[in-house]
Amino acid sequence: MIKASKDPKQQAILESAWAVFSTYGFRKTSMDDIARGAGMSRPALYLHYRNKEAIFAGLVEGHYGLALETVAEALASEANLSERLHAAFEAQGGPAMKAMMDSPHGLELFEAGMSAAGEEIAAGEKALQGVYADWLSKEAADGRVALPGEATEIARVFCSTMKGIKHTSHDYSSYASGVAQLAALFGAALRAD
Repeated sequence: MIKASKDPKQQAILESAWAVFSTYGFRKTSMDDIARGAGMSRPALYLHYRNKEAIFAGLVEGHYGLALETVAEALASEANLSERLHAAFEAQGGPAMKAMMDSPHGLELFEAGMSAAGEEIAAGEKALQGVYADWLSKEAADGRVALPGEATEIARVFCSTMKGIKHTSHDYSSYASGVAQLAALFGAALRAD
């Protein structure tokens, strides 16, 4: 769900935090809940994270770390354009998207992300846009796509549209359907014939 931390204790904390945030919601989760799930004392938890907002920011950073890797892998595959975009868009949401949308506290977790990890989200989105822009530029240079504008602007539209799908989907099924439709539309629009 998140890119593994190099520190096994931090990884245990993040995994525990995700489990209790999904179960109880962000507001009702305590540092004691997270520490207990990670198999450590609350004082030991504070040696790694100052509060649950910092833990949530760590989860967001881990999500984007994994997303950057898996999006780049999907775009580099040998599949057709729409299939590569579909795999990349699915990777962008990653397993965290399904878990959040399946949680009864999903909306609260989305909101908590914006308040607790806004900077990390902005940095992650900017990095994703960079991955898409680099890929689009290379594909255009190799004659595999026709860009109707600047690669950076198209990459920004990819990410903005993905946010729109996320925020307007009432469940994971509608999110997945929107992602598939988006990939088909962008794939058809960018095809170099």
